[in-house]
Amino acid sequence: MRIHTFAILSVTVLLALSGCANKKNKQYAGVDGDYVSGTPLGERADGANFMGANVQRGLYAPVQFAYDSSAVAPDQESKVSSVAEALKGSGKTVIVAGFTDERGTQEYNRSLGEKRALAVREALISRGLKANNVQTVSFGSEMPVDPASNEAAWAKNRRAEFGIVK
Repeated sequence: MRIHTFAILSVTVLLALSGCANKKNKQYAGVDGDYVSGTPLGERADGANFMGANVQRGLYAPVQFAYDSSAVAPDQESKVSSVAEALKGSGKTVIVAGFTDERGTQEYNRSLGEKRALAVREALISRGLKANNVQTVSFGSEMPVDPASNEAAWAKNRRAEFGIVK
C-alpha cells in the first residue's frame, strides 16, 4: 500500500513540475520564444525577420554598446533621439532587441542583452514615447551581425536594434 501511494504521489509531482516548465517567461524571450514584454509577436523567429513578419527592421541605426555594458553611451544618444522623434505621437509600437557578442555564457548574454534593451527602452520613454508602446526582447549572442571571432566583430554585435510593429 505504501509503495502504491508513493508511486501515485511521485507521478503527481512529476506532472505538476512538467507543467511549470512549459510556461514562458513573458518578460524575456529568446530565439525560440515568441513573446516580447508579454505580447505575442504572432510569428516565431524565421531567420529573415527574427522579430516576426509583422515587424519592420532596419529603419533605424542600431545602438552600439561597450564591452560588458548596458549604458547608452553619449555618442549613441542621437540614434535613440531619432527613433523617439520619428515615432512620438504616432501610436506605433517599437520593439527594442538587445544583443551581445559571443563571449560569456548563454544565460549571462541573455541577461546583458535584456539590460541593453531595457536601457534603450528607458531612453525612448524619457524622450516622450509612451511606455506601453515600447517593448523589449533579448537575443543575447544569437544572430550576430558579424560571425567572426575578433574585436571588430564583437563591437558590431554588441547592439540594440529597433523593430516597428506594422
